[in-house]
Amino acid sequence: MSSPGPAGGGGGPRRGAISRRRLLAGSGATVAGLAAATLAAAPANASEAGDTSAAVPFYGPHQAGIATPSQEHLVFAAYDLTTGSLSGLRSLLAAWTTAAARLSAGEPLGGDERPTAAPPDTGEALGLGPANLTVTVGYGPGLFGDRLGLARLRPAALADLPPFALDAIDPSRSGGDLCLQACADDLQVAFHAVHNLSRLALGTATLRYYQLGFGMKAPGTSAGGPQTPRNLLGFHDGTANRAVLTPGGLDDVVWVRGGDQRWMEGGTYLVARRIRIYLESWARTPLGDQEAAVGRDKVSGAPLGGRGQFDRMDLAATGAGGLPVIPATAHVRLATAASCGGAQILRRSFNFADGLDPMTGELDAGLYFICFQRDPGRGFIPIQRNLSANDALTGGYFEHTSSAVFACPPGVRAGGHWGEALGLD
Repeated sequence: MSSPGPAGGGGGPRRGAISRRRLLAGSGATVAGLAAATLAAAPANASEAGDTSAAVPFYGPHQAGIATPSQEHLVFAAYDLTTGSLSGLRSLLAAWTTAAARLSAGEPLGGDERPTAAPPDTGEALGLGPANLTVTVGYGPGLFGDRLGLARLRPAALADLPPFALDAIDPSRSGGDLCLQACADDLQVAFHAVHNLSRLALGTATLRYYQLGFGMKAPGTSAGGPQTPRNLLGFHDGTANRAVLTPGGLDDVVWVRGGDQRWMEGGTYLVARRIRIYLESWARTPLGDQEAAVGRDKVSGAPLGGRGQFDRMDLAATGAGGLPVIPATAHVRLATAASCGGAQILRRSFNFADGLDPMTGELDAGLYFICFQRDPGRGFIPIQRNLSANDALTGGYFEHTSSAVFACPPGVRAGGHWGEALGLD
C-alpha cells in the first residue's frame, strides 16, 4: 500500500463503532502498562531477536531513521515543552543529541556513577548492542509560537494538518512541540532510547503521547524477488518506496531544498497518523473484495492485472464489461502520484496492537502511519484528501485516530547538536 486511506466489503461498515471515543487514549497509566505488556512479549535475548551488533551512523547530512532501511520496531514519542527559556531548549536538544549518538553506537549513557547518585543510564539495554537503532527528532508547529520567540523561524510548510473526511482524531494523542522516532531491531533497545531521552527532558518537556510499532522490517527476498513487509491487512506495504529510495527520488520527494527557512535545508517533514483497522470486519471480507479494495493481489503484491509486486500499475486497463481492472475506489489507484497531481511521499509505517477496545472487545490494532516529504502540502495532504473522499478502505475498515506533523532538521556533524539548525548554538 502507498498511504493510508471508505468502505465496503463483506464485513460491512462500522460507523457506530468508529464514532465512539476511546477510553484509554493518551493516558500516562496506559503508556506505562502498554510498554510493560509489549516488552514482556518481546524476545528474551539477542539470539531470539536476531543480530543486534549492527549500528547505523548517527552523524551525517541527513538524520538517520528517514531513508534508513526500516527496522523491526518503533517507539514514537511526542512532547509538550514546559520551559519558556531558549537556553532550556538548547540544553535539551544538545543533551538529546549527545545521548542519541551514544545510544546509536550501543554505548550506555555516561555521568555521575557514584553509588549515592541515580545511575546515568537506566540499564535495560546493557549487553544488547545497538540493534540498528536510529533516533530522529522533529519540531512541531507549537515550538514556533510566541513563548520562545521562534515564530520568525517557522517554515511555511509546518502547519497543523487540515481535517479530512471521516477523521476521528483524539487531541490527546495528536500534535506535540517535539517528537522522537526511535527505531531498532530490538524493541528493548528502542524503548531504552526513548526512556532515557525522556528522563533527560524532565523540567524542560513532558511526554504527551507514546506509540509502539512492529513488523515492518523487509523480509528480504523470495523466489519472486525482493519483498516489502506486510501490514495487518495481510498486504505488502510500501511498494512505492522503491522508486523514492534512490538519490534522485530522495532529492525530489524527501529532502528540503530552497525552502523559505535556510535551517531546514537537507531536512524533511514528518507526518504521523494512527490508523485503527477494524480487523474483524476485514477478516470476514471475501478475498476478491479485499483485493479490489486495495488494488493488488494479496499473495504476490502485484497490481491487479500484473504478475509481480513491482510491476508498473496499468490504470487504463479494462476487463469484463469494460470496467477498470484496478477499480476506481482501489487504494493504490487513489494514492498513486498520477491520481494526486504528482504528490509523492516516503512511507515509514509500523503495525501496532494496543490490546482490546474496552467498548467493543475487539482488537485495537492497525497501522501507525509515518511518512516523510519536502512539503506536506504537496505530499501527504493531497494524497489523503483523495483517499478520504473515495478510498474503498476508509469508511468500513479504517479510522484515523491521531494526527501530527513535525519539521525534522538536517543531520548534525560530530560535536554538533540538533539545536544548531535553529541557531541555538
